[in-house]
Amino acid sequence: MNGYIKIAVLLVTAILVAAAYKAFAGSGEDSLPAYSQAGSSGVEVEEIQRVLKERGLFKGEITGYYGAQTQEAVTKFQRQQGLKQTGIADQTTLRRLGITIGSVPAATDANVWLLARMISAEGRGEPYVGQVAIGAVICNRIEHPSFPDTLAGVIYQNGAFTAIADGQFNEPVADSALSAARDALAGWDPTGGAVYYYNPQKTSNGFIWSRPVLTVIGDHRFCS
Repeated sequence: MNGYIKIAVLLVTAILVAAAYKAFAGSGEDSLPAYSQAGSSGVEVEEIQRVLKERGLFKGEITGYYGAQTQEAVTKFQRQQGLKQTGIADQTTLRRLGITIGSVPAATDANVWLLARMISAEGRGEPYVGQVAIGAVICNRIEHPSFPDTLAGVIYQNGAFTAIADGQFNEPVADSALSAARDALAGWDPTGGAVYYYNPQKTSNGFIWSRPVLTVIGDHRFCS
């Protein structure tokens, strides 16, 4: 009986070791860049479709889904550019298309302070979750292909925020804004992915009113 137990223990150990090795081996694949390709969806795919449509290479509707038409259009573009024809929108292909997407930066003191200044300027009198939401919109813009790729680029983008023009950006920063900036940079997004917000009492901008509203927090409507 002891012999059977020993064999069973050895088998279980071997299985566990094999599983651990498989997980370790697979971890390298998980760390590879996730390029847009067949089956992908999202704002990057929408931008790929939009640019290819402008170039006359994509004939379908802009859906944000990377189907056969999008793959074929990417392949045609790669052929025109002398690139390897994979049908995958890798980094080189995106760069040739003029599409760049940034990453939300770390919550360093400098980044927290910069984001907090904008949150404080735009969100005075708003509930705390509304202040975090303003920070989240700025972070979402960094990762969106239609906006600059850096925190400073988004905040200082010409005409993007009235607080820059009217001087509120230079007013003292509320303590709550500092905490809200840290939460937003850490990934808290109460808006569900919004890249715009506005106060309906203070704006008559036709474009912003046309954006689909994702949620309402305090005096602001947050839109995609």
